[in-house]
Amino acid sequence: MMMFHPKEREYEPADPKHFTGSARVARMLGVATNPEVNVYRVMFDAGARTAWHVHTGTQLLVVLEGECALLTLSQGFQVISAGGVAVIPTDEKHWHGAPPHTAMTHLAINLNVTTQWLELVTDEDYLTSCSTSPRR
Repeated sequence: MMMFHPKEREYEPADPKHFTGSARVARMLGVATNPEVNVYRVMFDAGARTAWHVHTGTQLLVVLEGECALLTLSQGFQVISAGGVAVIPTDEKHWHGAPPHTAMTHLAINLNVTTQWLELVTDEDYLTSCSTSPRR
């Protein structure tokens, strides 16, 4: 059995090539094999978000604190509250992060996934998305 505790994890700044704003990542790699499972605990300050990206496998986003702003091409803009889970299917182009008014922490659980990072989400596109009526 393996145990991971947030206080034992070392946080590092999120890569600015793939994130806008201030975010910190704690990596829990190799949680399981066959399929490979990697878990990332990501803390986003208000307004911080990922770049557009796609995964080669399923990604689960489990919101721990705050609200998660999520935009997928197939489902549009959504807000996931603490305790909520989003399932991002293979090859779904998306971004996620904190809304402009509050911080957010989530677990990103990647199931047999590699990530292809794409363009950053512009401030204009981010604010436009966050001002639309989200699906909940």
